[in-house]
Amino acid sequence: MRPYSLSILLTFVGIASAQPPTIGSCPVLPADNIWNTAVDQLPVAPNSSTYVNTIGATTGVHADFGSGTWNGGPIGIPFVTVPGTQTKYPAAFQYFDESDTGPYAVPLNAPIEGGSQSTGDRHAIAVDTDNCILYELYSAFPQASSWNAGSGAIFNLLSNAFRPSGWTSADAAGLPIVPGLPRFDEIVAGEIRHALRVTVPQTQRAFVWPARHYASSLTGSQYPPMGVRFRLRANFDISGYSATNQVILRALKKYGMMIADNGSAWYLSGAPDPRWNDSDLHNLGNVKGSDFEVVDVSGLMISPDSGQARQSTSVYVTVTPGSASVQVTTTKQFAATVQNSTNQTVTWGVNGVAGGNSTVGTISTAGLYTAPANVPSPANVTVQATSQASPTAIGTAAVTVTPPPQPVSVSISPTSAMVRVGKTRAFTATVTNTPNTSVTWKVNGITGGNSTVGFISSLGTYKAPSSVPSPSTVQVTAVSVADPTKSASATVTISRH
Repeated sequence: MRPYSLSILLTFVGIASAQPPTIGSCPVLPADNIWNTAVDQLPVAPNSSTYVNTIGATTGVHADFGSGTWNGGPIGIPFVTVPGTQTKYPAAFQYFDESDTGPYAVPLNAPIEGGSQSTGDRHAIAVDTDNCILYELYSAFPQASSWNAGSGAIFNLLSNAFRPSGWTSADAAGLPIVPGLPRFDEIVAGEIRHALRVTVPQTQRAFVWPARHYASSLTGSQYPPMGVRFRLRANFDISGYSATNQVILRALKKYGMMIADNGSAWYLSGAPDPRWNDSDLHNLGNVKGSDFEVVDVSGLMISPDSGQARQSTSVYVTVTPGSASVQVTTTKQFAATVQNSTNQTVTWGVNGVAGGNSTVGTISTAGLYTAPANVPSPANVTVQATSQASPTAIGTAAVTVTPPPQPVSVSISPTSAMVRVGKTRAFTATVTNTPNTSVTWKVNGITGGNSTVGFISSLGTYKAPSSVPSPSTVQVTAVSVADPTKSASATVTISRH
């Protein structure tokens, strides 16, 4: 669902992966992830002015982060770093069908966006800096020994793997939040090496790569979909801004900003820090919507199911399939292609471990993945193929390890009945552990029965014969169509009166 033309031929001069941003010793996603990919050389999308005008051409940028507190909570989206020994807590979700089950290594005293009494988005986020795992919760409420939340997502920061298409995250666009937050440590370093997270008031009922989810019923083409990328125009003069704001503005020119949620127009998210100067950040309001343009990033996409972005003529690795569900102890074959290299040899790993291990699954030198005997926590793991010619080039695939299927089970109700000759009785059959709940009805092993033992319809309505059979008891049986070895029976006694 791309709202703009894909016919533009792209040249990737100047688009090259640098070192990714880091938190502790962890990269914040691989260097070739779309969040960390420069877009300053990409073409402008044909509908750029339409989107800018819809959002607000004369509306100024707002830094939705800073120092101190606002209404009792930190200004911005806070997160904490935790060690690999951090206790993991179970979580119950409102949107459980699109949330990672956890458990979540988010301390119960972690800072809540907006403060403990907030009625807003209430994000609670933690980064495990030993294992490089990002845990994000939306509408998070700590309990005595667990979390209640609207939704939750767990990301491997070493991986380009996406959430399933159509899934939300702790963000409406289904994206991770932390990779889009400017941090004051980056200001100190003099460079922000990633795109920023931005909100806009109205979005389209659509999403474009790299987003995975929409959050709107609006279908008009004037509304931008989730995931649209903007950048600050190259000729925008930043010389009059403070050194801090120039770092932010340079990032907006080089990496741009990505629509991640519905909210106020041109609101940039960031991590709170006492070192921010709120008055200085307020000067970013002099940058107007008309100073931005929409970038066509579609040519960077290597796979619609991966955040890996094409990087100039650099070596990169593509893994197929890009995602898979694998039952415990079963196998899945993966293949890797090394682009821009004559050496196609790769080293396979799982979650950063060469060859994998018994916890997350193993993978052979030929790319054959074998799932572990038990579902790991989290159940999502990352298969990685590392180019031997260029070890910084790593392709990934997302694997969800699933438990073994439960056997088909059939039950019948009632399990016994007395029916007078010529009369009827309804039976119901319940089939579990299979999407095919159909059954075949039999009487004394005869499909549909007969005039001697009675008939039974395809809906389970039994009609007794016109005379009492010998013996007077018959068996009504429901046989699973999905697994004919599974059935359930009821005893029916035929009476004259």
